Order: sequence, then C-alpha cells, then structure tokens
Amino acid sequence: MASEQADIPIIIGGCEIRTGQLEHAVMPHDHRHVLADWHRAEPTHVEQAIAAAAKARVDWAAASLAARAAVFLRAAELLTTTWRATLNAATMLGQSKTVFQAEIDAASELIDFWRFNPFFAEELYAEQPISSHGMWNRLEYRPLEGFVYAVTPFNFTSIAGNLPTAPALMGNTVIWKPAASAVLSGYYIMRLLEEAGLPPGVINFVPGDPVQISNMLLDSPDLGGVHFTGSTAVFHGMWKKVGDNIGRYRSYPRLVGETGGKDFIVAHPSAPVEELAVAIARGGFEYQGQKCSAASRIYVPESLWENVRERVVGMMREMKMGDVRDFRNFVGAVIDRKAFNKITGYIEDAQRNAAVLQGGGASDERGFFIEPTLVQTKDPAYRLMREEIFGPVVTTYVYGDEKWDDTLRLIDETSPYALTGAVFSQDRAAVDQASSALRHAAGNFYVNDKPTGAVVGQQPFGGGRASGTNDKAGSKMNLLRWVSARTIKETFSPPRDYRYGYMVEE
Repeated sequence: MASEQADIPIIIGGCEIRTGQLEHAVMPHDHRHVLADWHRAEPTHVEQAIAAAAKARVDWAAASLAARAAVFLRAAELLTTTWRATLNAATMLGQSKTVFQAEIDAASELIDFWRFNPFFAEELYAEQPISSHGMWNRLEYRPLEGFVYAVTPFNFTSIAGNLPTAPALMGNTVIWKPAASAVLSGYYIMRLLEEAGLPPGVINFVPGDPVQISNMLLDSPDLGGVHFTGSTAVFHGMWKKVGDNIGRYRSYPRLVGETGGKDFIVAHPSAPVEELAVAIARGGFEYQGQKCSAASRIYVPESLWENVRERVVGMMREMKMGDVRDFRNFVGAVIDRKAFNKITGYIEDAQRNAAVLQGGGASDERGFFIEPTLVQTKDPAYRLMREEIFGPVVTTYVYGDEKWDDTLRLIDETSPYALTGAVFSQDRAAVDQASSALRHAAGNFYVNDKPTGAVVGQQPFGGGRASGTNDKAGSKMNLLRWVSARTIKETFSPPRDYRYGYMVEE
C-alpha cells in the first residue's frame, strides 16, 4: 500500500465524483510521503448528498431489519477475511498506528460493531408492550425523519466505521464527513460496505471543509440527527447552531456526541506498584496518547511515588519510536502538524512551570514525532491537569497518603470532562469509596486496569459532562437514539354503543 497513491473520490448516491480540488493524505511518520489524493467536496455536492439520502431513504427505511442487518453482518465477515489486511494497512500508514493498535481498532473493534449492533437491534425490536384481552399493542421502531450527519475522527478507524453504520442499520440514511487526516481508511471502509451490498445513497461519503459542510447540513430542514466524535469545542458549536435553527427542522434532531477527555488514574496507598506503572505507560502512551480515553492525569500517594516513577521512567526509556512498519517501535508519530504544534506547546509550558521527568523531545523533520513525556506538578489545578492535550504527555500529582478523601474530591472537581478513569487499590473499601466519590467523573470506570481499551459488548463506551452525551457506542442505548417509536393499538372487537354499563337503568 505504501507504494501506491490512491485517487479518492466523493461518493454520493453510489456515484464517484472528482472535483479536481485535491488534498493529500500523507504518512504522519513520513509526511513527505503521499498516500492518496482526495477530492474535496463543494457546496453543490452537499446538496446532492442531501437529495441522494432522501431518495435512498424510501426503500431503505421500508426494508426489514434482517435485510439491513445482512449488509453489516456481511461487512463484518469481509473485514474478518479479505479486507482485514487492507484496512489495517491503511490505518497503520495513514494514522501512524502500530500493527497491534491497528488490529485491535480497524479490524477487531469494527468487526465487533458490525456483529453486535444487529444483535442489539434485534433485542430492541423484540421489546414490545403488554397486550391485554381484546387488543394487540406493539411498538414500531421507525428511522428518524431526515438524514443523519456522521462526523468521524482520525484516531479510531472503528469509530469511523460505526458512526455512519449504526444509524443506517436502524433504517436511516447518512451523510458521512470523515476526518481529513483519515480519509484513506475511511475510503476503504466505504468500498468494503459497497462490496457488502450497501445500496447507493444509504451512506454518502463527503470529505471536505468541515465548517462549510457542517453549516450547510445543520441548516437543512431535513436534518434528523448528528452522530459525532471529535472535540468538545466543535460539538458545542454544532449544538448551538442546531439550537439557533430549532424552528426550521421538521422534527427535533437527535444529537449524539462523544467528545474530549482528561482521563485519570488514581492510586490508593495499597495499590500494586508494578501494575500501576504498566497502566500509566500503556494507558498514557499507546497510540501516542491520541485516544479520548488515554490516561492523562495521575494521582499517586507519596509513599508509592518513588517506586512508581522509577518503573514508569524505566519503561519510557525502553520505548522505541518511529515508522510503524518497524515492529520494534512502540509509538509512531502524532497525526499532523497542528497536533504537533499544540502538544509541543504544552510540553514547553511544562518545562517552564512544572518538572519534565522524562521525554519532552520532539522533531518534525521527517515525521511528527514527540517523545512520550512524563510531567510532575505540585499544583493540582495546573493546566496540564485540566486541559485535554491529546498527545503522549502524562502529568502526575503526588498527594499525601493521609489525603485520600481530599484527593478523590480533587479529581472530581478539577476537570470539566468525565470520560474514563481508573482506581488502583488492593483495599476493597477504598475501591468502593472511589467508585462512589467518582460516580459522575467517568462514564467508563476501571478498577485495577488502565482507562483505555473498551470492548464492544463488554464495556459500552461514552462519558458525560464535557465528554459528551454518554449514549454508549456499541450498545442498545446508542441504537435507540436512531429510531422514533410509534405505538400501535389494534382492537379486535370495538364497542358498538357509546354508553357504559353503569348508565343502563335497572
């Protein structure tokens, strides 16, 4: 794949469109190497996508759940077999994921989404009301009126595959804007779905300017819903625009978003040091910390800190960084120059206002490489403890052993996010206390494990507060957002007299 240069069109209603307005997909770890040219959509193509989605909706919404599910179950089988290497390779090269990170994302998790979602949909359809004597009550799970706008991020190919297909499974038609930095893997997902039998216009692949596309789609009266993963600021802007437009829509749009995180690991004085250190190293630095769930702020008791620090720093010094095609490397490059500049800015701030214990180096000469970096601060409100960095930077705060209760309150109040978090302890009472105190601080809470690696069907994923609407991707809860139920009551023997029995004279 590295020796190829793909030509990626817009795909609307099953038709390929090439505008000649080209952007380049490059390797983050070798940014002079162009993997693909992709054609940028113009406003007229957004209008075409709206029309194509409306046309396709007629037959797709009327199709049975079994007919729709068959497409995605076949897609799962194709990805398990003939498409696995393609999507893994595109994810490795285009998003700088190691082979292991690509396999658990682009293959395993996306296969799970496409197998579990039909299973959850069948369960949902089976949930029916009680029918008493003389009548039949049932629920019809209708798709939303209008199209669903799917906005997908660069960091997980599986999310790019799930966000458009979960609403489509439930009978909706979708306009999908992939991240500009992950168009290559997005394009292969689209091709895989076409091979699986997805009808034209059910999902329309529209890469391009995110502001322009979003403004047009959010202004459309036919907007039925938004399925979003990305930054909190962008989701806030979308929500505000929908609110400003609320009078023009045919129905209230469903807004489903998973946004940022400032994910924590808190260690109780009873925590096992070796397991804690590995959780920090893996949770913080796998895929260059570019996971919404990545461990970013760490709270360690004074009695454990020296041992924990030595072990984490030791592992960091062993971590190799470079081209993901070299399987000796543990980390690759961050996604692009914008991310590189943002992350290095945080490191420079830490060098002035905190202590950089390990790492801190960066180079953008060949690829966008940033060393895994461990920071220690004495200020629990320091910006690196509050703000999402989305890079290989972990910041630690060392607390006095006697301040366990205060530290739990501190974690809950420090950051606006509430996505993932973890507690390490061998004391069951401490685990229960942390679980209670941090009940709203994380939508996915881990005990003696790193806060990354949620598995479809096992740990439904999503958080609250500034981290999103917590609609739990990979669960029935998420699918429920893409249907509008209709209650149907059928009476077998309707009354023939308006009068009730108590009105009859004796």
